[in-house]
Amino acid sequence: MKSGNKQTVRIAVAVLVIVGAISYLAVTGVEANKSYYVTIQELQSMGGKAYTRNLRVAGSVAPGSIARDGSHATFTLVELDRKLKVSYTGEEPPPDTFKDNSQALAIGTFGRDGVFHATQLQAKCASKYAPAQPGQQKTAGAAESTAMATGGQ
Repeated sequence: MKSGNKQTVRIAVAVLVIVGAISYLAVTGVEANKSYYVTIQELQSMGGKAYTRNLRVAGSVAPGSIARDGSHATFTLVELDRKLKVSYTGEEPPPDTFKDNSQALAIGTFGRDGVFHATQLQAKCASKYAPAQPGQQKTAGAAESTAMATGGQ
């Protein structure tokens, strides 16, 4: 075999090894960061699978259950007749819209202690995003948006 052919084979093998390694890392990285959306009922019936996956769980924040301490908060999510204790530890404190009876989405892992350990928390105030009812006055923000859209007239 000529030395030119040996060189080509070595380069081809090196390229295949590099492409294979990058592909493996990409697939395993996507799998590790994938999070499944589950209801509280589904979470409680998952068995051992619940402890090994990144999950997203939504529900209403139970009134009086929020305890804040800087960027840490503990609270209870409620969905129909199911309850889930959540411990949130993030880099930032919970958002301003995170209040009693608000809808919240916790992202994290379920612990064997029965507590959902969230690293991300999203909350929304239902009344803020609800459409205006007929006969209700527009808010100042809506009036300003209308004025800007019509050129201030």
